[in-house]
Amino acid sequence: MLFLEQPPRFLFFTGKGGVGKTSIACATAMQLAYDGKRVLLVSTDPASNVGQVFGITIGNHITGITSVERLFALEIDPQAAAQEYRDRIVGPVRGLLPENVVKSIDEQLSGACTTEIAAFDEFTSLLTDTVLHADYDHIIFDTAPTGHTIRLLQLPGAWSSFIEEGKGDASCLGPLSGLVKQREQYKTAVEALADPLRTRLILVCRAQKATLQEVARTSQELAAIGISQHYLVINGLLPQSETLQDSLAKAIFAREQAALAAMPAILKTLPCDHLQLKPFNLVGLEALRQLFTISVSPLMVKADKPITIDAPKLSALVDEIAADSHGLIMFMGKGGVGKTTLAAAVAVELAHRGLPTHLTTTDPAAHLTGTLTGRVENLLVSRIDPDVETKRYRQQVLDSKGSQLDAEGFALLEEDLRSPCTEEIAVFQAFSRIIREADKKFVVIDTAPTGHTLLLLDATGAYHREVSRQGGSTGLHEITPMMQLQDPKQTKVLIVTLAETTPVLEAVNLQGELRRAGIEPWGWIINNSIAAAHAGSLLLQQRAQNEVSEINAVAHHHATRYAVVPMLKEEPAGRESLLQLIKT
Repeated sequence: MLFLEQPPRFLFFTGKGGVGKTSIACATAMQLAYDGKRVLLVSTDPASNVGQVFGITIGNHITGITSVERLFALEIDPQAAAQEYRDRIVGPVRGLLPENVVKSIDEQLSGACTTEIAAFDEFTSLLTDTVLHADYDHIIFDTAPTGHTIRLLQLPGAWSSFIEEGKGDASCLGPLSGLVKQREQYKTAVEALADPLRTRLILVCRAQKATLQEVARTSQELAAIGISQHYLVINGLLPQSETLQDSLAKAIFAREQAALAAMPAILKTLPCDHLQLKPFNLVGLEALRQLFTISVSPLMVKADKPITIDAPKLSALVDEIAADSHGLIMFMGKGGVGKTTLAAAVAVELAHRGLPTHLTTTDPAAHLTGTLTGRVENLLVSRIDPDVETKRYRQQVLDSKGSQLDAEGFALLEEDLRSPCTEEIAVFQAFSRIIREADKKFVVIDTAPTGHTLLLLDATGAYHREVSRQGGSTGLHEITPMMQLQDPKQTKVLIVTLAETTPVLEAVNLQGELRRAGIEPWGWIINNSIAAAHAGSLLLQQRAQNEVSEINAVAHHHATRYAVVPMLKEEPAGRESLLQLIKT
């Protein structure tokens, strides 16, 4: 492994959920411990399963891994850290400020930025604790802070007054209001991150176009702020040997190789390791020992009969949707789960049934252009360009608020407007213009704002509350976009996920966000299921077996209704293949 050659003290693993960061971090920690090094493995992943991997309970204290000499682990619970952080900031003002103000502050501190900053607050001490460094040769972090978080920590120390005076709009600076006292410690930590002699950052991804593009953006963002020691690990590659007697495996292999050939130029310059897809769950020492090997022990592969599952098809969900004759259908989920293709398939099916439908997307790759070839009767297709909408929104805020700020305040406002929330807010404004159409036709939206962003809009923009107040005093009632999203008769939210542990957990968290915003998800779609595809490859059959427990968890614990869509040999493109996807 190239990333293990002459490793520095700190190793950070980062990447999208479900790409294998935790498994690779654990295997790395084991390898270094076997080489005679004292190693501390730290996880800040919300979906952390380090304890499960090693078969012990770890938690928020340093615990020795008894089965691996010289290896110790620590799990920082980011949700617990975020709650403790919120209590520290909001607690002193409860009872002193009006309840609606406290609620607004609490919501500003409930998003992903707060969770990440609170976790960074926890592990910063590990980067700066010289006493701890004397005990360990290497400290390995499962999940690294993003470039956005680090840029926030480098800004001038004026966050509290900036937020209190209402100068921010995206409100991702809000979580920073309690960090001023630790500024010197954070400065030291950021310096350690940027020092290639002390820190190496390993970007983990899969051989998929979307994940390769995202990891390229991450690399550029971190390099721009001085963190430039990057290595690339492409995980889960299907071995060519699996393609000999299975047409599905052959198609997967071809897609992966095409994605690797077309990977962004910046990634081609990085030291890169390839890891083959394994047929087993990466739990336990024997499995971890084999992660970095090419060949797999026959004892790890069971020759079970092909997996079959009895799960509802997507057509069953579409039948229920079509019965209403109009409404807003929103597809939500993490990147790379197939929202665009599924949204297009449902929209085409509704149009095919003679129902007027408007399909709109924020897909930055304009993927619908390739997915929908030619005109489809009863279907209008549009695209909201996130870059255009975000630039428009940023400029609007800078013009309205920035003109009254000094240089430091202007810098804070610019950073606030570079947050992930900004794009969602800007895009939601564009969505709001289209949502009105759902009274008369179906409006299918690919890529929707998260529940946190919707609540943030409601809390900071005050539009919903103000309209409600005015309606109450005049007898007039305008239906705001937020009201429409909360009305199950008007809106159906479909959560899209994969049948894997981390994507399912992320979908559960998304569902929690939506419920906090008063929006009850209507259904779930488990996409690209190997278990539903009847694979012939032995390796894929084993992967299918691993999916069953996740599908059952969705069916029995998380979803009111659900459907499973099989992994396909070819990406659907064009009306006929999209219609076929609904029935598959």
